[in-house]
Amino acid sequence: MNLGDGVHLTYCSNIHPGETLDEVEASLRRHLPEVRALVAPGQRFGIGLRLSARAADALADPGRLSRFRQFLEHDGFYVFTLNGFPYGDFHGVQVKEAVYRPDWRHPERLRYTNVLAGVLAALLPADGDLCGSVSTVPGAYKSEIRGDADIAAMRDNLVRHAAHLVDIERTTGRRIQLALEPEPCCFLETIDEAVAFFQDQLFSPEAAALLGEISDLDPAAAQAALRAHLGLCLDLCHAAVEFEHPDRCIERLEEAGIGIFKLQISAGVQVQDFSPEAEQALRAYIDPVYLHQVVERRPDGLRRFADLPQALSSLGHPGQPGEWRMHFHVPVFHDRLGPFRSTRDFIETVLARHRRRTVSRHLEVETYTWDVLPQALKESSVDRAIARELNWVKEALAE
Repeated sequence: MNLGDGVHLTYCSNIHPGETLDEVEASLRRHLPEVRALVAPGQRFGIGLRLSARAADALADPGRLSRFRQFLEHDGFYVFTLNGFPYGDFHGVQVKEAVYRPDWRHPERLRYTNVLAGVLAALLPADGDLCGSVSTVPGAYKSEIRGDADIAAMRDNLVRHAAHLVDIERTTGRRIQLALEPEPCCFLETIDEAVAFFQDQLFSPEAAALLGEISDLDPAAAQAALRAHLGLCLDLCHAAVEFEHPDRCIERLEEAGIGIFKLQISAGVQVQDFSPEAEQALRAYIDPVYLHQVVERRPDGLRRFADLPQALSSLGHPGQPGEWRMHFHVPVFHDRLGPFRSTRDFIETVLARHRRRTVSRHLEVETYTWDVLPQALKESSVDRAIARELNWVKEALAE
């Protein structure tokens, strides 16, 4: 929904299972009317649309795209942001680290993201200076990057995508922006790593030269185009899990001239109680579908675990564990989670900053883990939970 001053708020449809375009459209028809009625009755309602590669390819068909646009326009919905992170199946099967594949080393990730950009340019409403954003994987899963050649391959494919975005803007007048999403245990994990990659690779003379060659731009124009089309998706759960400082991480990006093209409003889990009862409660968060990375803060620094079971296995070792933060998206309106707390305070600090000065024009609540949440956190239907999250954000922004 349009909050004014060019800022739009939505939720990510990756909370709803659906891999084919027919499944995606059916879930939107089923869920969007009730969510809108509870959040913004009678208003045009923006969608954060998740499309798998299968769904994106189907929607690239002109006839199918036209029918989908008619559905949106008839029912008063619009799309301004896409989730292009998960390429394949995302619900009901083991996802884990496969969610990052194909990564940005591989041409299929480039092809898929090019398709998404074209679809979004066709769906984006002609609302003044409204840009479209596509969030994507943070390069790759960190352990799969072997050296400089892999980093160069990611850089070059991202620049080739930027060239595609330049071409879209030239031919349609629509600006689409790609937003890389740092995440624990990935190539872009921390804000410092993201800043270094942008400065050393994506905004480098080599990147500008490649874009200039593909898009026929002089060096200054190529550099400006890279900054206009390549930026970050700042997921607040991921940043909190990494023990980032909420104000300082935004300041670092602003100082580096890296756009925050999407702000994903999400909460993770804080663990400071390691009693047997708390450990038993923590085991309810284990699931076979998604990775739930854990970052532990110790006096000598941070220690990372690729998934919750590995973190739990460390509890039997000598020494008192430090504070844990876990990548498990929980509803943003929760603060207390039984013996644990959520990272909602991180969200509150960022939204307070946003009230003073816009952090991002695209705000998206993302709690995709509904199907695997511990039962105690499922207090209502998914539609009412989504609406409660959106209304909580609206209230926080209005304070």
